[in-house]
Amino acid sequence: MSHEPRQRRGTGPEPAADGGQAYAIAGEGIEVTYSDGTRAVRGVDLHIPRGEFFGFLGPNGAGKTTTIKTLATLLSPTGGEVRVNGFDVSAEARKVRESIGYMAQETSVDPELTARENIRFSCEAYGVPRSERADRIDELLDLADLADVADKEADEFSGGMKKRLDAATALVHRPPLVFLDEPTTGLDPKARNRLWDYFRRINDQGTTVFLTTQYLEEADQLCDRLSVIAEGEIVATGSPDELKRRVGGEILDIELAGAEGVDAGSDGDGTDADAGPRERAATVARETDLFTNATVETTAEGLTVTAEDARAHGTDLLVALRDAGIGVTGFNIRAPTLDDVFLAITGEQLDEADEADEDAAAAEVTT
Repeated sequence: MSHEPRQRRGTGPEPAADGGQAYAIAGEGIEVTYSDGTRAVRGVDLHIPRGEFFGFLGPNGAGKTTTIKTLATLLSPTGGEVRVNGFDVSAEARKVRESIGYMAQETSVDPELTARENIRFSCEAYGVPRSERADRIDELLDLADLADVADKEADEFSGGMKKRLDAATALVHRPPLVFLDEPTTGLDPKARNRLWDYFRRINDQGTTVFLTTQYLEEADQLCDRLSVIAEGEIVATGSPDELKRRVGGEILDIELAGAEGVDAGSDGDGTDADAGPRERAATVARETDLFTNATVETTAEGLTVTAEDARAHGTDLLVALRDAGIGVTGFNIRAPTLDDVFLAITGEQLDEADEADEDAAAAEVTT
């Protein structure tokens, strides 16, 4: 199942003249310092308009988990000012918590309760009036596409169904803002797509969504705008299309014969003749001077060339590689993806390993 990228809403990062009331999140100079002196978040500014689907990306240890927990009042900022739904996260933490939904990476549903009972329990916990609970439960079961299994125990559910139920329990009090912390980690593609549809529906109903994710395709498909955080600082903000344009031009991916398992660099005494096929190909790409302002990088399969005229001169490079005795087994010309953006901005691939180290450090944060 595939989706076209969602219709982007017109949004901007500038703070409002009304003191932030137009923003679900208005943060200025957010700082979080751990008890050992480590600055996990360094002067982060976030202005997220109400109703936006916002993505927050970063490599492990970059500070994104610390940031989202600070916004959700699970941690206290050590500097700066943060208002969520108009409430100060330090002085009005309770009001913030009452006005948000929070879906953590691990589901919190009770496996011994049915889907209906799980949502009813959350209604009681959040103080939803008794007279409204029945309608609210039915509404959320329908929204989460669980109405047909409403009276089955959650223990019988697939991972994707549990995730949708978990999100439903976070929405019982109709919060104007919901935090989704890597909500689809570990799901198969079909389950992930169904959860995407669910998140689109709640956003289309007016809920502001703050999403952290390890899946760049997810951010591309869902988010109106996103920010990339690295080493505790925001290093880029914009719509997915705006960030892709920062990479520039198109990308030529080339697969080389014998490249797999061969280190890029010298295989022998350091001479060109002894260089691995990837490094030799990269040298040819740079020295042929075919492209304008090109970036040439080796990959596991061969190399990539990023340039505005990659399409125009791609075949010329293939001929030059053949003339140099370098075998080409495949090639492709494509537009930049968010993976390319992330690599260009941070110099890293987005790692899907968990963030246990950052979470452990966050537990020791200075309050």
